[in-house]
Order: sequence, then C-alpha cells, then structure tokens
Amino acid sequence: MQFLNLAKKYIINSQLYVSLTGTALAVFFMLEQNLLRWPTVLLIFITYFSGYLYTKYQKHRHFSKILVFNVICGVLSGALILLNHNEVRLLKWLCIVALGLLYNSFFLENYIRKIPLLKVFYVGFTWALVNSWLILPDFHPGIFTVSLLFVSALVLPFDIRDMNHDDVVTFPRLIGVQKTKYLACLMLTASALISIFTLPREFAAAFVITNILTMIFVYFSENTNKDAYFSFGVESCSALPLLITILMKYF
Repeated sequence: MQFLNLAKKYIINSQLYVSLTGTALAVFFMLEQNLLRWPTVLLIFITYFSGYLYTKYQKHRHFSKILVFNVICGVLSGALILLNHNEVRLLKWLCIVALGLLYNSFFLENYIRKIPLLKVFYVGFTWALVNSWLILPDFHPGIFTVSLLFVSALVLPFDIRDMNHDDVVTFPRLIGVQKTKYLACLMLTASALISIFTLPREFAAAFVITNILTMIFVYFSENTNKDAYFSFGVESCSALPLLITILMKYF
C-alpha cells in the first residue's frame, strides 16, 4: 500500500505518467515511420512534462518555481532541436507550445479549456500534431486522423470522472454518461478502421487491439470509480500501441 501511495504521488500526480504515455504513443508512430531518434523522444517527453506541470499547478503556491522549470525545459528543448534537427522543427515545436498556452493560461481572460465541449477535441488535436507533424519531415494526414480520434476518445472518460466538478459544459453533462461512452466508442471504432488503411499491417493490428481494450475501459468508466482507474488505467491506453507492438515482435 505504501508503494502504491508513493507511486501515485511521485509518478501519477506529478504528471510524469501521462507524459510517459504520451511519449510512448509518439514513439509508436516514429517506429511505424522508421524515424526513431532518441533526441526527438526526449524532446517530446520534456514538452509533455513541462506542459502538463504548467497546466496543473497554475494556482499552486510553488507556481513560480514551475515557471522557472518551464523556462529551463524550453531552453533545453530548443537546444535539442537546433543540435539534432533544423529551424523548421523549431517552428513546429513553438506552434505546439503556443497551442498549449492557449489551452489553459492564467494570463488569458478566456482560454480554450473554458469553451464548452472544445477541450476534448483540442487535446486530441494537439497530441495529433505531435504524432503526425512535429516528429515527421512532412505532415501525415492518416496518423493525424487516427491520433485525433483516439486521443479525443480517451479524454471523454476523464470528463465522466469530473462531471460533478467541472465548471463548463462537457459531453457527460450535456448528453449523459451513456451517450458519452457511445461517442467515445464511435471515435475509437473510426480510429481503428482508418488505421487499417493507413498503417502497415503489424502496426494497424496493434492499434486495433489497443482500441478494443480502450473501449473496455470506456465501458466501465463511472464518476464513482477511484481516481486510479482514470489516471492510471485509462491513461495507460496511450502506451498500449507501443507495448503491444513490442510484444508482437519479440514474443
């Protein structure tokens, strides 16, 4: 029990876990494109980790320290890009950072997270740009579409979890929990079908299996579930494509 409490405090609540799973999803598409480079992997992780820390701790008493950490991460990310890539990659990265700031920033009177129903697709859109644009030489519409649908569907269970606490209109509050689950499963089904026609067979198989397992998590999502169900269980779905691909290759 002590181990679980420490894991929740230092891995899940610290935003480390979501950053790792988001990076794992990007690595899956990098492998599919045969473009795996460790400086890029590190760049993606730093970007996700610093971004999620910034979003979560804006009203925390230590937010000034988080800002300093964000600046250090920004400098390190810029150095990684310029040393290992080019100026075009830097511009792409800056665009994605700007999208993150627009999502939730204390200095904006109206930010994206306050707009009803948009949060789901905005998070999916940002992750999709990382997977289909930032890490690739050219924009890949197939990877963008499957990422957008998959990640947007993953956000919906969190809206179910927070439906009694959100101060904006979300899909569970607007159409109910059950219809929200149907919407998530519809997006997952579409993502799986598109992946069959977009990705090579072994990667498509891993992604289809991931979507099926994710539907199970969606089906059992209730706002009475423990937080670990969402912050560990549902969050882990982002890492499943990479994990399944590795298992299929070596076992």
